[in-house]
Amino acid sequence: MNILISNDDGILARGLGVLADVCRTVGSVTVVAPDREQSGASHSLTLDRPLRPSRRPDGSLQVDGTPTDCVLLALGVLLDEKPDYVFSGINHGPNMGEDVLYSGTVAAAMEGLSLGIPGVAISLAGNNVELLDSHRPWLERLVADIVKVKEFPKETLLNVNLPPIPGAEIQGIRVTTLGKRVYSESLVRTKDPWGRTGYWIGGGQISWSGREDSDFRAIQDHYISVTPLHVDLTNYGLLEDVTGWQLGA
Repeated sequence: MNILISNDDGILARGLGVLADVCRTVGSVTVVAPDREQSGASHSLTLDRPLRPSRRPDGSLQVDGTPTDCVLLALGVLLDEKPDYVFSGINHGPNMGEDVLYSGTVAAAMEGLSLGIPGVAISLAGNNVELLDSHRPWLERLVADIVKVKEFPKETLLNVNLPPIPGAEIQGIRVTTLGKRVYSESLVRTKDPWGRTGYWIGGGQISWSGREDSDFRAIQDHYISVTPLHVDLTNYGLLEDVTGWQLGA
C-alpha cells in the first residue's frame, strides 16, 4: 500500500505530521507538500514560473507552489510508482459546506482523481491542533477501514471533518451531506498607514443551514463527518429544462 500525502497548511504543519504517522500504520508514505501555507488556494496551478521541489532531511519533499502543484508533480515526476491513495490534511480548520470549493486541502485530494487515484481530505473543524494527538485512535481506525474498501468509487473523494473536541469525547462517524455556509459582513474595510483603503476577506460571522445529515450537524453532535464528493458538477435534473430554453435558436 503506497500513500501520497499533501496539504495546504505547509510542510511544517502539525496536522500533516499526524496524518503521515497515521497513514504509516497501513502502508508506505510519501509526503509532498507546499513550502508555506496555501490556505484558500483551491485548485489553482502555478503557471507563471517553474516549480522547484526540494527534499528535506526527513525524506519529505517541499514544493514552492500550491497543493495542486504538489500532487501534480508527485504523480508526474517525483514518485517512482503510482500511489494507491492520495490523503490530504489534516487541515487546521474546517472544510464543510462551500468550504470545499475554496479549500486547497480538498483540491489536493481531488487532483489525484484525474489519474483514477482515490482521494481523502481530512480537516479539524477547529483551531486547537493540540487535539489531534487524542484523535489518533479514531484516525487510525478510519484510515484502515478506508483502504480496505475493495472497489473505491471512481471519481470520488471522501471529505472528512473531525469535531474540535478531545478524541475520547467523539461519539462515532456519520456519513453526511454538505451543509450550507453563510457569511455575514465577510469583507472588512481597513486603511493602511498611508490612508489607503483596503479590504480583508473572511471576517464577520458564519451561520449554517442544511439537512439533518449535514456535515456541520454531525460536528455539532460530536461525530466525525465523512462526505463523499465527486468532480462532476453537472445538474442532470435541469438538462431537459435548459434544452427547452432553445438557447441560440
